[in-house]
Amino acid sequence: MKKIKEKPRLSFWQIFNMSFGFLGIQFGFALQNGNASRILQTFGADVEHLSLFWLAAPITGIIVQPIIGYYSDRTWNGLGRRKPYFLTGGILAALALAFMPNASFLLFMPPVLIGAGVLMIMDASFNVAMEPFRALVADNLPDKQRGLGFSVQTFLIGIGAVIGSWLPYIMSQYLGVSKTAAPGHVPANVIFSFYTGAIVLIASLLWTIFRTREYSPVEYAQFHDEEVPEKKSRGLLTIFSDFSNMPGTMKQLGLVQFFSWFALFSMWVFMAPAVAQHVYKVAPGDTSSARFADAGNWVGVLFGIYNGVSAIYALCLPAIARATSRKTTHAISLIAGSVGLISIFFITNPNMLIVSMVGIGLAWGSILAMPYAILCGSIPAKKMGVYIGIFNFFITLPQIINGFFGGWIVKNIFGGQAIYAIVLAGIFMFCAAVSVLYVQSEEEISFSETETKAETETKVVEHLKFKEDEKDLSLVGSDHSHV
Repeated sequence: MKKIKEKPRLSFWQIFNMSFGFLGIQFGFALQNGNASRILQTFGADVEHLSLFWLAAPITGIIVQPIIGYYSDRTWNGLGRRKPYFLTGGILAALALAFMPNASFLLFMPPVLIGAGVLMIMDASFNVAMEPFRALVADNLPDKQRGLGFSVQTFLIGIGAVIGSWLPYIMSQYLGVSKTAAPGHVPANVIFSFYTGAIVLIASLLWTIFRTREYSPVEYAQFHDEEVPEKKSRGLLTIFSDFSNMPGTMKQLGLVQFFSWFALFSMWVFMAPAVAQHVYKVAPGDTSSARFADAGNWVGVLFGIYNGVSAIYALCLPAIARATSRKTTHAISLIAGSVGLISIFFITNPNMLIVSMVGIGLAWGSILAMPYAILCGSIPAKKMGVYIGIFNFFITLPQIINGFFGGWIVKNIFGGQAIYAIVLAGIFMFCAAVSVLYVQSEEEISFSETETKAETETKVVEHLKFKEDEKDLSLVGSDHSHV
């Protein structure tokens, strides 16, 4: 019988280097989240149409992620197993970052359509880069270090997101870069922030590529059982069979992810117009005033704050999970996010929004780490990439549904007031907190099965002892009365 070796434990700095590229990915992702709606409004998009423009991103993600996961599971070349994919995704995302705020210079098509197309390419590229990074953590770390690995990854995500979110504000407030522009044009502080994001993204990815080693196929095989090969290779069609045979833990986490990411999508799409309308009292249709620019810049700062909170909180997650459980930790964090989102409705002072961001940051930090820490123990090692890609289905589907119906709801039910979309997001985040309590993780399943087996064996031993020594029946019975 093949003897399975345990993966060697990695040092903190090895884990840090392995995840450093995620800092750059999130740097760019934060620029997208904080400014895409603002850019699209500048190019002429109405508030109720914003969610439709954001639709392209999750639609491409739901297609791209499983395919990338499938091929990354089967890729072994000189660069590595996961590295080719997050490097390719990073390069494409960097190009999109540099191009998006300049869409107004293309005269042959409406800028808003160009911007929406670049947003689609950008988000798809981020997705190509992100999930192989998560699979890399699962590939290289023993199970006991995966929680730490995802927490370090979340910490770096938070640092990148803080800098990316704050950069437009810093450029206008401290570097003197203009925060306003002619109607239909993106301000210079946003344009130069996107250029910077592209450079940081490429540099951080190269750091991980040169400082991290992936296991070769021979080495990797030493750490895992030999899995039964598929009867006949059906290429990409195996993704559908893998989807239908997904572990029960993944299905249960799917509901949690659905509620969580429906809420997050609403926040990213509608936070800028919600703060502009509800807090800064900007008139509908105003996209070129200094007050609108101030609202957009402050939303970037707020997004940086919640990402900063998530970065710090990520380092505390392993200890909290050990003291309670991964499920309880995630539930408490999601409740904090729910309170943070709903509280925005009651705030009129922009500075008080910082308090709301603390709760959102706790939820975001947990969303980036805990579901994957819960999930990885139930996934076959050979299919880690494809299943993490499939897991992305539960991230993109709620965004697609929100994209189709979110704008319609804001226009026809909420009367164009984006703040109510934020309140609805808070309600969905609370539903996610309740749902996670019903997830049965692999550890719990294994423990339950082991306990049942032990009880059965105890009963067999008791029966044999009873038959062996009927004269001492009462003694046998008293010896095992505690079972």
